[in-house]
This record gives sequence, structure tokens and C-alpha cells, in this order.
Amino acid sequence: MPKEFSRGQRVAEQIRRELAELIRLELKDPRVGFITLTDVEITPDYAHAKVYFTSMTGQEGLEEIQKGLRRASSFLRRELGRRIRIHTLPELHFHYDPSVETGNRISALIDKAIEADRQLADAPDEGAEDGSDAASPESPPTTP
Repeated sequence: MPKEFSRGQRVAEQIRRELAELIRLELKDPRVGFITLTDVEITPDYAHAKVYFTSMTGQEGLEEIQKGLRRASSFLRRELGRRIRIHTLPELHFHYDPSVETGNRISALIDKAIEADRQLADAPDEGAEDGSDAASPESPPTTP
């Protein structure tokens, strides 16, 4: 049986979708371009919503993006109220989500480690450089 989502989770997801569309289509602030909303956490009383976002520019210009989002939060809340019918419309709090950036950094480290392992596996053994088979396990040791 599929897991049921609580009403709070459904409302948070609806808020995320609507805010993403509002930011993409309605918001004219150039500071807020090229962001992606990753998650919304809403309090049980629907009074506050933490809206997590990531930026295509990474941490560059993060302060300007947050200023733009704070400035636009009343507009976004008002427009959200027109699109979603709930008793209490949450106050929006925007937070940078570094998970995408962290994931990319970890992925690059893994790729680097894999490449280092490949280079070690492809490198010839240091003892076999002189061409002698003295250390070869197939040849029996010689006795005087």
C-alpha cells in the first residue's frame, strides 16, 4: 500500500510549486533569476514556511538573491493567497540549500578517486621495469 502524505506535506508541496511558478513568471527582480526551489517546510499551524532554494551561480551573489527574495516575500505571499485557499497563509522565510553544491563536490571527489585508482591499476609494477623474472611467482627459487 502506498504511503499516505499528511495534509501539511501536500500543502508544502503545493506552496513550492506555486512559488516556483510565481518566481519564474511574475517576479521581475533581476537579483532573483536562476534559482530553483528545492523544498518547503511548513509549521503545523501553517504560520511559517521555510522555503529552501539553490542557485545556478552557487554561492556567488547569494546575499543579493536573499535580499531580492526578502523584498519580494510580501508580493509572493499575496499572490500565493490568491492561488491557494488555506485558512492561514504562512509567512515565507527563504534559506539557501547547499545540498546540490555539496553533492556536486562529492561527485567530483568520487570521480577523482576512481581516476586515481585507474591510473594505479594501469601503471606497470615498479619491480618489473628491469625485465628480470627474479620476483616472478611462476619461477621456482634457485638454490646454490
